[in-house]
Amino acid sequence: MLDVRRLRLLVELSQRGTLTAVAEALSYSPSSVSQQLSLLEREAGVPLLVQVGRRVQLTPQALVLVEHARAILDRLEEAESEVARSLTAVGGTVRVAVFQSAAHAVVPQALTLLRAEHPALRVEITEREPDVGLFEVAARDFDLVVAEQYPGHTRAHRAELDRVHLAADAIRLALPPHPSSSTVEWAKLAVSRRTTPPTSPAREPRHELSAAARMPWVLEPQGTASREWAEQLCREAGFEPDVRFETADLMAHIRLIRSGNAVGLLPDLVWAGEAPSVRLVDLPGHPEREVFTSTRHAAAARPAVVACRDALARAARATATPGHR
Repeated sequence: MLDVRRLRLLVELSQRGTLTAVAEALSYSPSSVSQQLSLLEREAGVPLLVQVGRRVQLTPQALVLVEHARAILDRLEEAESEVARSLTAVGGTVRVAVFQSAAHAVVPQALTLLRAEHPALRVEITEREPDVGLFEVAARDFDLVVAEQYPGHTRAHRAELDRVHLAADAIRLALPPHPSSSTVEWAKLAVSRRTTPPTSPAREPRHELSAAARMPWVLEPQGTASREWAEQLCREAGFEPDVRFETADLMAHIRLIRSGNAVGLLPDLVWAGEAPSVRLVDLPGHPEREVFTSTRHAAAARPAVVACRDALARAARATATPGHR
């Protein structure tokens, strides 16, 4: 009889690639993981791992076991969900991975709803970049992830995960609330068109974006989907952004822009339903990023996951930025 716990270690190894990564994820020592997999080899009666340099590689027989083990783990998760659905109250623990602006805007209100409606439910929130969060939900580190996708960028498809739309989040050019030395170029161009700096979305978004070409910019780090999308947008407008500030912290973006030291691109969700503290200008094509949730298909019917998704959806509907939705 194959041990399910050891089968899970084999699945983890197929996902994470190294014994060390499996050990770190499950709070084991690498030697313990290796020992358990050796016991699984004896149970299976076939070699499961081969040494390739400093790493181990799964044999064809191990890959067969991985597919069956995944199905077994899914069935066990479905069984747990069915038992939970038989109860009158939603309880237990649900682990949620979220990206920063969702954690700031949507999660607090969702937690308030869950506390009032399901007091026996424990919700654990951890900030994760979307790609990392999606991987870790697939690897069973989390039960649910709140992720985002920018226009023209598609997240890697994971067959074991579902995907439920949560919100369409408008993205706008963000300018300091008052003209300053860093925005003089924009002001000159605005005057040349016999306009005044807008306090609401502008009617000529492509011109407004081009006017920001010579200003200092704040963007998220290289390699992120938001950075790639922002640079492409600027290039389509005919310029390369002068990125002087690089940070994943959107609260830092707001402060740099509000203080007159930069311009940038901000999603509406970052305001968490409050009045914006910078000037927001519509972008060409009125782009929106999609915010969505994902969980394993086997966990989608679990009452705790269903309750969290419902609370997140209601919180997202309630956080529309005043005057911009």
